[in-house]
Amino acid sequence: MTRDNLLFAIIGVLFGFIVGFIFASTMSQRSGANSPLAAPSSQTLPADHPPIQGGGEDQQNPQQVFAQVQAALAKARSNPKDFDAQVTAAKLEYQVQRYDETVEFLLKANQIHPDNYEVLAMLGEANMEAAHYDQAETWYKAALAKKPGEVSLLASLTYLYLQKGDAKAADKAIANLEKADPSNQDLPQFRDKLASLKPK
Repeated sequence: MTRDNLLFAIIGVLFGFIVGFIFASTMSQRSGANSPLAAPSSQTLPADHPPIQGGGEDQQNPQQVFAQVQAALAKARSNPKDFDAQVTAAKLEYQVQRYDETVEFLLKANQIHPDNYEVLAMLGEANMEAAHYDQAETWYKAALAKKPGEVSLLASLTYLYLQKGDAKAADKAIANLEKADPSNQDLPQFRDKLASLKPK
């Protein structure tokens, strides 16, 4: 086989792989949308979301879903003493990445039930997502006071310190997380990030 023939054969094989990949990818996307195993859109709603009317395999009307979400938010605003309404509204706002609004509803829920662990932890998470690191730290610590050694909180607090660039606090948080869960899957990643924060 000559050099030119070999070059044409390699180019042909590569071209075949590329065309095959594009074809398989396109077919996969087309069949994925119509697949009976595709997850229904209602699975992305929080567990305590008001039930959506309609049913079965029919696709939900986006306007109807939007109206129901707006109704849940309006209920929370008009009933500031309704704990469940505040938490539901906060979860809906968090889902659409409106973290400041999430915090607003959670603060109202916290005023109603100041010792509720879930609300304290959610306040930490929402503040962290909104890059309000000092407030997030305060709420995470309040939640940890309720459940000392809670692995998910320790991991979140560690991540928070790493995001802030606080190597000393992150080092201590990693040690606390390792003590609570020595095989935590986030530890190697946290240690790498911590090493990048420390001066060389």
